[in-house]
Amino acid sequence: MSTKDGRIEKRVENYTAFWQKDISKENDEGTQNRISSYADVVNGYYDGATDLYEYGWSQSFHFSRFYKGEAFAASLARHEHYLSAQMGLKPGMRVLDVGCGVGGPAREIARFSDVNIVGVNNNEFQVHRARKYTSRAGLSGQVTFEKGDFMKLVDQFGENSFDAVYAIEATVHAPSWEGVYDQIRRVLKPGGVFGVYEWCMTDRWDGSNPEHRQLAHEIEIGNGIPEMRPLAKAREALVNVGFQIEHEEDLAERPDPIPWYYPLEGDIRKAQTFWDYITVWRMSWSGKLISHNAIRMMELVGLVPKGTFEVSETLKVAADALVRGGKTKVI
Repeated sequence: MSTKDGRIEKRVENYTAFWQKDISKENDEGTQNRISSYADVVNGYYDGATDLYEYGWSQSFHFSRFYKGEAFAASLARHEHYLSAQMGLKPGMRVLDVGCGVGGPAREIARFSDVNIVGVNNNEFQVHRARKYTSRAGLSGQVTFEKGDFMKLVDQFGENSFDAVYAIEATVHAPSWEGVYDQIRRVLKPGGVFGVYEWCMTDRWDGSNPEHRQLAHEIEIGNGIPEMRPLAKAREALVNVGFQIEHEEDLAERPDPIPWYYPLEGDIRKAQTFWDYITVWRMSWSGKLISHNAIRMMELVGLVPKGTFEVSETLKVAADALVRGGKTKVI
């Protein structure tokens, strides 16, 4: 990331200042501020976090389940293949990827199912990077990307435009699930399918429990999320806008031998393969220390925008909260 683009640097600075000044504590006013400013919150976050995500998590910005001995990259791909298979994607379908990041899942699903994918993302930095990676992969004729607001999909694409739509840990950034789900329903053709990996608090989460609320707030801070919401609200929102839920799983409740959050624990003894030692090490105390100092130095010399270091620090807060939440199965 180059700091020559002053807009990116300003947004990263504004993001960190937004958290520090307006909503340093968990409260209803802070939540409403984030919801009303969701586009700025998300853009500022990903301007600062995208390089960090790619450093630690490759080009697919999502979690996944693990089989015993399964490599990190293989697990990410299987997670994407599973969604495609559950949705019944077929060759030639026109598919929308809502909140596509830098396009890792879109490229993988396009290869796996031989579908044509349009990725939409309101972060121009990520859209530019997604196009670059897709061109390198030789998939530009099959996978394209557009800058756009997923709360205004109908304005951008028109109704009945896609055979299928999916979102992978993206619609959590929406100011309301009803709003984004309704936009998705309207751009789907009649009989079309929507597949979503939603980020939410599980049915074990208790909104009256101060520890649970604090944990949710730490995840919000570290992941640029306006509001972490319970699973029941996701179900309710889908039905309210006219979807019929055909398949549902709470992946946090699956008895997988390797938990989804294991790469965040930083315990290299748990690394599944030799190459995964690097991924896991980055979240260890020594990996965090080296990354901490490297990012601070890169920011000082102008290799990354001002504020990137602060974003990296919030990512640590979120990682710790996600591990706690994963162990207690409230997320």
